[in-house]
Amino acid sequence: MSEASLPIYSVLPALRNALRSHRTAILQAPPGAGKSTVLPLELLEEPWLLGQKIWMLQPRRLAARNAAARMAALLGEETGQTVGYRVRFESRVGPQTRIEVLTEGILTRRLQKDPGLAGVGLVIFDEFHERSLQADLGLVLCREVQQALREDLRILLMSATLDTEGLGRLLEAPVVTAEGRLYPVEVRYLPRDPEGPLPGVVAGAVSRALAEHPGDILVFLPGVGEIARTQRLLAERHPEVKITPLYGDLPLAAQQAAILPDPQRRKVVLSTSIAETSLTIEGIRVVVDSGYSRLPRFDAKSGLTRLETVRVTQDAAEQRRGRAGRLGPGVCYRLWSQATHGQLLKERRPEILEADLAPLVLELAQWGVQDPHKLDWVTPPPAGALRQARALLEALGALEGQALTERGKAMLEWPTHPRLAHLLLEGQALRQSALAADLAALLEERDPLPRGAGADVGLRLQALRHWRQSGKPLHHAEPGVLARIERLSEQWRHRLGVAADNHPPEERRVGMLIATAYPDRLARLREGERLRYRLSGGRGVRLDENDLLAGTPWLAVAHLDAGQEEGRIFLAAPVEPQDLAPLARPVETVAWDAQTGVLLAQRELRVGEVVLSREPLPRLDPARRLEVLCRVVRTEGLSLLPWTEELRQWQARVLCLRSWRPEEGWPDVSDEHLLDTLEDWLAPWLEGVSRRADFARLELERILGGLLPWPLPARLDALAPTRLQVPSGSRVRLTYYPDGSPPVLAVKLQEMFGLADTPTVNEGRTRVLLHLLSPAQRPIQVTQDLKSFWNHTYPEVRKELRGRYPKHPWPEDPWNALPTRKTRPR
Repeated sequence: MSEASLPIYSVLPALRNALRSHRTAILQAPPGAGKSTVLPLELLEEPWLLGQKIWMLQPRRLAARNAAARMAALLGEETGQTVGYRVRFESRVGPQTRIEVLTEGILTRRLQKDPGLAGVGLVIFDEFHERSLQADLGLVLCREVQQALREDLRILLMSATLDTEGLGRLLEAPVVTAEGRLYPVEVRYLPRDPEGPLPGVVAGAVSRALAEHPGDILVFLPGVGEIARTQRLLAERHPEVKITPLYGDLPLAAQQAAILPDPQRRKVVLSTSIAETSLTIEGIRVVVDSGYSRLPRFDAKSGLTRLETVRVTQDAAEQRRGRAGRLGPGVCYRLWSQATHGQLLKERRPEILEADLAPLVLELAQWGVQDPHKLDWVTPPPAGALRQARALLEALGALEGQALTERGKAMLEWPTHPRLAHLLLEGQALRQSALAADLAALLEERDPLPRGAGADVGLRLQALRHWRQSGKPLHHAEPGVLARIERLSEQWRHRLGVAADNHPPEERRVGMLIATAYPDRLARLREGERLRYRLSGGRGVRLDENDLLAGTPWLAVAHLDAGQEEGRIFLAAPVEPQDLAPLARPVETVAWDAQTGVLLAQRELRVGEVVLSREPLPRLDPARRLEVLCRVVRTEGLSLLPWTEELRQWQARVLCLRSWRPEEGWPDVSDEHLLDTLEDWLAPWLEGVSRRADFARLELERILGGLLPWPLPARLDALAPTRLQVPSGSRVRLTYYPDGSPPVLAVKLQEMFGLADTPTVNEGRTRVLLHLLSPAQRPIQVTQDLKSFWNHTYPEVRKELRGRYPKHPWPEDPWNALPTRKTRPR
């Protein structure tokens, strides 16, 4: 397909108009439409751009380099003239550069240095459907710039597969759609889902495709390990075919070998999902899709990230299929059944819902954002992951509350995860910069040692330094991976200003540096175990059987799988607790030991959550002490206090008057309110409390009495007396209820002879509920209408009970009988 016939030209007028009249626009165009290479060139002379630059974001370094190279070639120039690129540790731009292709993390760092984006008129988010964390963050920050500083700044989102209508409504942006001109691609499914190792299944499908179809073949596999195993199988079966891997960590020359056609022989490209979009691989006529990809999934509950091999989504499968239709009619082998395809998720989940948000929270703190949820996200970040990220950044010393510290600002200068930025800074402070550079590179890149090599980071350092010195691999390490690690370590050493160190690494220093970056992953061996550990956060983890680190009392763990019940340690180093003292921070803790019922006040020396030492606190902060004691009462309940029946009745009487007489301001003394307001009424009396028994000695009657302001104490006894005098002369106890229902007067029937009106409280407003008792103290009648009882119910009661209780008076006329507590005289 020639450049002039690309689909992007058919929508250029509509897109120009959209960007002329709106600050934000959305372009939906299929792969190969020219949106990443032709469109930025066509927009360079737009009048609203005013000669300013265009920045175009790409999710991957390889795609950024290739897009810049393609645009430069269309202009007949070298990269770095009109069109350039910036990726981590590499840039090719010049004074005349008008279009810069950036990886997404570069945008965030340049925004932090120049929030006004001086000299930039358009920011393009290419492949936005991938919904990377950095793209979502970059879009939020660019929209902030639009609203606060740069009304003239334009934003263009581009995608092949995206819910453009929903996104357009959210961003109030017009949507321009380019129809695809791909050749037809035949899709072939398997009759049923395959069984057995994935490399063997894929190699078999590639062999069929080589036999049945002309042209080069693009194969999608989940990761580098599957690529390597599939490459070995195919090299044995088809020595006449060129088998080339393609993934982000390959050297540039190897990536170009995969992308460019080979005129001498057919080519099979084994790629990760990097080839789904942005890249144009010459000569592809067949796609073999394994149906899987490998994604990092962050677990906010554990604070850990696990790599999961997952089924592709339908939109990703469609992207992959389209790679076979660029040059002519093609075919796509999908290594799953058509029934399974219908069950795949429609589209991929945004990374912001799955990722470790520590980098995002650190960037937002620098931007001055205290509450991320107040920003206009396309997809808001999960609250749990935000809390986890803040906790980590506080442990690393990057945040204090919501404020960015000097250490946090320094960490932002390093283009890597905050953990590794902290490791590099600590290595510099401890004069271990060369070791820190090697460690940071090792932890960021893929493991150079094969499976079964154990978890010891020291073995990886030995392999790296031996390879760097001799050019020979050690411990069966992969030379290609070691080369990538060394390139990254060289970048860190250059920034740190140190030379390489090829001496055998000192084990204790390795563990100490890992502990600085992963203070939440210090692991202590469980008692009586060799392989099972407990992390400082409480989670269980384990080493594999026969690991050389088995039995090590303490480990600093760098990489691990969160696991379902017990995580698996992938990379770790021994650590001595005493070596951590320079990195530890003193923490004063005041806590309640629920088992012994004692308040413990201690000064602890901690690294992260791991306690290295404890000693009693000679002096206790009063506010902290009261805070803990109030928390104890809330946890264990008000029953800790010395309640009596009389005090519970006092509580009920006050609550009744609060209900009966709301205009008088009777306080809320319910259990719920008392627990909510412990700091107001109980805390001043807790000065001498340090153990459970001390709560029982509190003067609770006096404490609660202080809750009634004058003159309510006297009003309480007048309005809600504890006893009432009945006709027999007895003073009978009333029982009140906190819900404001009528109080109960339980009294022997014979003591009420002659009384017509039901007794009352609350200045006559509330009649009591009479429980008229038999001589056996059981209720005969429950009533608030005593007169009705005498007139209508008493004769039946008398008839039934006079024979059962002959010693007690049962007169025919209760109105004129003598009330009494006693039995009849003999």
